[in-house]
Amino acid sequence: MENETSNSTANTLPSDRIKLNVGGKLFETTISTLQSGGPDSLLSTLSTRPSHDPVFIDRDPEIFSVLLSLLRSNRLPSTARRFSKQELADEALYYGIDSHIRDAISPPPLSGIDASIVSTICPASDGLVSSFTAAADDGSVCTAHGGQISFYDHNLTHLSTVRTHLEDITSIRHVWPDVAAVGSESTAGIHFYNFSTARYIESIHWTDSTDPRIYKARVSSIADSSSQIFASFDCPHRENCILLIDKSTLQISSEITRQSGSASKNTVPGKLTWLPETGALIGSAITCGAFGYSGYIRMWDPRNGDVIWETSEPGSGRSSRFGDSFADVDVDVGGLTLFKVCSKSGDLAMADLRKLGDDPWVYINEKNPSMRFIGGASNSVLHCYKSQVFVGRDGSLEVWSNENNGVGEGLYRRNFVGKVEDSNRGVIRKIEGGGDRLFVSRENVEGIEVWESSYFSGATLV
Repeated sequence: MENETSNSTANTLPSDRIKLNVGGKLFETTISTLQSGGPDSLLSTLSTRPSHDPVFIDRDPEIFSVLLSLLRSNRLPSTARRFSKQELADEALYYGIDSHIRDAISPPPLSGIDASIVSTICPASDGLVSSFTAAADDGSVCTAHGGQISFYDHNLTHLSTVRTHLEDITSIRHVWPDVAAVGSESTAGIHFYNFSTARYIESIHWTDSTDPRIYKARVSSIADSSSQIFASFDCPHRENCILLIDKSTLQISSEITRQSGSASKNTVPGKLTWLPETGALIGSAITCGAFGYSGYIRMWDPRNGDVIWETSEPGSGRSSRFGDSFADVDVDVGGLTLFKVCSKSGDLAMADLRKLGDDPWVYINEKNPSMRFIGGASNSVLHCYKSQVFVGRDGSLEVWSNENNGVGEGLYRRNFVGKVEDSNRGVIRKIEGGGDRLFVSRENVEGIEVWESSYFSGATLV
């Protein structure tokens, strides 16, 4: 891709051209190409040097050829495949054009219809992932496997692994760039670890000296805002609550929704979601017994702990599909829409969080008879990401895409994601989006699947 020069080349060059000697290999390019790396880049600085002699850079010439091609065309050449993403990123960082390489190697915008498995993140030890969390901004991932936490950056390159004091980790949340909050069903408290320094930071416990039932409280779910961490705690006697923890001090700031979990409508929330636009916190709990599924969804105002809205299933607030309780719930935070998948019928329903009432659900109909779901849907998980709703039913993955950017029946189209053989990999247990990737874990299957769209999806071969 590079233009190599010989020793017979004249010492003088046109004013808009410059020579570089990278690792003993000569390159000739234009000043404007080097300056396209940005005013703060090393290449832009070198382009202003007055000397006509080649500027020597003691780096790998083959990778430089790839980066120079990137600056010329805003895309990576085919020769980039010879190098790992980390090798390209390291060299780009040296030259100060790391933002260019990040844009070039990042996957295209996530389209669930066109997504497919591109790789699997598999920890070196304890490969069965018990929980994971993905950063929405860049797609970096924290995985919990056994009592360890492994962190992978936006290139999905392994950066570090931290061994915790826990035997197992069942909930994890990326609360700062280098810090994860974790909880375990076998050990009390919420615990904070810095995975860049591999150090334990702090543990926080739910205690009450006036109530002997409050002891050995374990964490069931974790969410966070810019200033607070929300953790639901559950005691052996089923007393539970949500603690609000100040991020700056790691001190408990308040306690909301203390209740006894003797009934399904009072069990500990198994999923928490923070709504930045409204400042509300949504929690849901699901239990399964001899008579099927039951549970609740509640919305709180964390400032005073008041319940803004709630519904119980099966129970009050249902004008249709009585007895067909939800198997999972999730929130489209950007669209302020609540989704649920029913445990018996497998139907998908949604509710506008700005217009909640006794029965706010709108059930989405599948127009194509061949794609209608038939059979039980107890093994269903739900995740909303980038205005798309991903549903895992046993081993199959499907996506409901919003076509009209509104709330109402018939605005979502359903498609299967991946291939038929993908559904045979195992029962899907968790789905989470990060960056322009989708991450999927399966029951008793090592690692986490990485799903991405392709730049060539939708292209027509001629």
